[in-house]
Amino acid sequence: MYIASSDRVKYVGESVLVEADHRTLSNGQRGEIYEINGDQVAVLFDPPEEKLDDGKNDEANKEQDAKPSVCWVDTQDIVLDHDTEAEDWHIAMEAFCEALPSLQPAIVYFPDSSQWLSRAVPRSNRREFIEKVEEMFDQLNGPLVLICGQNILEAAPKDKDPKALMFHNLSRLSPLTSSLKRLVGGLQGRKPSKSNGIAKLFGNKFYIPFPKDDEQLRVFNNQIAEDKKIIVSRHNLVELHKVLEDHGLSCENLLHVKLESIILTKQRAEKVIGWARSHYLSSAINPSIKGDKLVIPRESLDLAIERLRELEASTKSLSENMKMLAKDEFERNFISAVVPPHEIGVKFEDIGALEDVKKTLDELVTLPMRRPELFSRGNLLRPCKGILLFGPPGTGKTLLAKALATEAGANFISITGSSLTSKWFGDAEKLTKALFSFASRLAPVIIFVDEVDSLLGARGGAMEHEATRRMRNEFMAAWDGLRSKDSQRILILGATNRPFDLDDAVIRRLPRRIYVDLPDAQNRMKILKILLAKENIECEFGFDELANATEGYSGSDLKNLCVAAAYRPVHELLEEEKKGAAGSTKTSLRSLKLDDFVQAKAKVSPSVAFDATSMNELRKWNEQYGEGGSRSKSPFGFGS
Repeated sequence: MYIASSDRVKYVGESVLVEADHRTLSNGQRGEIYEINGDQVAVLFDPPEEKLDDGKNDEANKEQDAKPSVCWVDTQDIVLDHDTEAEDWHIAMEAFCEALPSLQPAIVYFPDSSQWLSRAVPRSNRREFIEKVEEMFDQLNGPLVLICGQNILEAAPKDKDPKALMFHNLSRLSPLTSSLKRLVGGLQGRKPSKSNGIAKLFGNKFYIPFPKDDEQLRVFNNQIAEDKKIIVSRHNLVELHKVLEDHGLSCENLLHVKLESIILTKQRAEKVIGWARSHYLSSAINPSIKGDKLVIPRESLDLAIERLRELEASTKSLSENMKMLAKDEFERNFISAVVPPHEIGVKFEDIGALEDVKKTLDELVTLPMRRPELFSRGNLLRPCKGILLFGPPGTGKTLLAKALATEAGANFISITGSSLTSKWFGDAEKLTKALFSFASRLAPVIIFVDEVDSLLGARGGAMEHEATRRMRNEFMAAWDGLRSKDSQRILILGATNRPFDLDDAVIRRLPRRIYVDLPDAQNRMKILKILLAKENIECEFGFDELANATEGYSGSDLKNLCVAAAYRPVHELLEEEKKGAAGSTKTSLRSLKLDDFVQAKAKVSPSVAFDATSMNELRKWNEQYGEGGSRSKSPFGFGS
């Protein structure tokens, strides 16, 4: 049984004495659900009728008995009170029939007979309810038409057009004027179905098929489209009104807001209201406030809805364009791997330190994509085809790739080993070829290969599978082979912690190899300032002291350190609550202090040791192949 707050229920358990107000909770007592907590429900029970009518009680007892009581009961001891719901519907129908004579001539339409009847009364009481409503309808006189629609899909007769499957049950006709009689005189009536009890109220049944004439069908479809617009507009108004009420806001001209060609869910409505509020507060000198509510003008809501409409249109058009660009099933596998630049949300300014790396990436990637005319002449100024970011874990290689995609404004395809492998022999090469053919139509594009050593590692190992080797060969041939073009604007951006595991041919195709090292003290201070920019820290926080104390920490390690330090005020507040400060109402956290980070440093240590074997191999590889290396161990070079 599904129950919710404000539902009417009936108690069906054993009679018990409620100690709180010395009352007896009897079987059959009715009430309304006040709160739900798991299997326990707080019910606001109605006062017993027999006690309210007892004239022997004094005034104090009468006042006490008349007050409703709240009792916690088990969900197994209550049932939904359908009798009360049926009574409410009966009262509503009585009021409806009393108001109809003053509205004549009138046409009343009930949208769906089966739905409102099933909601009105339970099946056991439905016959009695229908009989009472029928008596009310029989007493109606005058120019009045009652119509009840019902959408039904039945098997079509063999000699009938299948388009006549959908029809409406129409009509109970009370005494009509001559003009209304002529209006419905041409309809063919049929006997009502015995399976539906509502047929007793609406005795005449008329089947309305789809129009067969082209012009009538066009008018019918136009009317359906107009009705859809009205329904969607009403739904959008309801969603906007709910969100406005939830956030203590209002809009005087809400009915005039332009809500065409968009469907608002609760999340979308909250987004629209947030944009409208921000626009109004940023543009208004003296915001309008009535009561306790901020009044948002219709113009701000129109701008916010237009912004949502444009955003959805761009997203939809991008997805549709991707599907049109993909030529076969192999290329369609990479549609989900394409990340639009505006969805990443990371910029170079969000990355602390690594200034030299960011400058290099801006020159190699961003500048050629934004100013292609500067690189269109000659043979030397050609866009770079491959960049490798290598270094210890947690130094920001993947974060740099995200920021690069945003800054360059190019399409971004992120692939891993699973994107280019298949259980079917030969599909790996087809997927690899499809990747580059699809990317050529998306150009300019950045293909980001995270952990590139797992995908393009050295060939010739004893454990290497033939399918993997064929895939690597196809990848390098499509990347920079016989049929590749120097003018194609496809950049392969790889990131790895183990550059020494890469194949020699892959290293040749990555001419710019940038070492992303652990940050020094100055760069650690920049990272800490970005991480703690929105946190509550004490005045004159010692960033330089903390930066000097975190030697060997990567950017990821510093973030973990800050998270551990941020938990200390939370633990202190919980400890104070446990020690019995019952009268204390303190709920805010104190500011972060330098000592919090010193204590957290004992829990969060560097993830990579400075003298670790992997670090020594990285430095050695950087000296041999990376930018800024001395090349002292290489016998090759000019001037030797």
